[in-house]
Amino acid sequence: MKLHELSPAEGSAKSAWRKGRGPGSGNGKTAGKGHKGQNARSGGGVRPGFEGGQFPIYRQHPKRGFTNYRFATNYAIVNVETLNRFVDGTEVDLEMLLAAKIIRKPMDGLKVLGNGELTKKLTVKASVFTATAKEKIEAAGGKAEEV
Repeated sequence: MKLHELSPAEGSAKSAWRKGRGPGSGNGKTAGKGHKGQNARSGGGVRPGFEGGQFPIYRQHPKRGFTNYRFATNYAIVNVETLNRFVDGTEVDLEMLLAAKIIRKPMDGLKVLGNGELTKKLTVKASVFTATAKEKIEAAGGKAEEV
């Protein structure tokens, strides 16, 4: 079998519905839009959520919740198991992780999470450590330093 011999199963592929085409298609002339009016015009119709001038439901309900997205602190995140690729006795910090392409952007600092196991003795410098991450780094004989 060759690529040019491939074709879909019989009856599975339906040809496109071509609006506004001549006699016989049943969709010529007004193309199923009726005569005149807002919905018959090009670009016509109403925006999503418009209810014909009735006070829309999304405006009837109060705004809820709080968001701090503009001022929130976003950390570059690294798991403890990822640090195993470094040699014993290495001092691991944000710059080293960027150079090794483990993280892509420095963001607002580095956060080390405790997922996985650490087998190397490392000195890790980060903004934030989770309790399990700190525990695992120290259990492997390393140091967790908050910068």
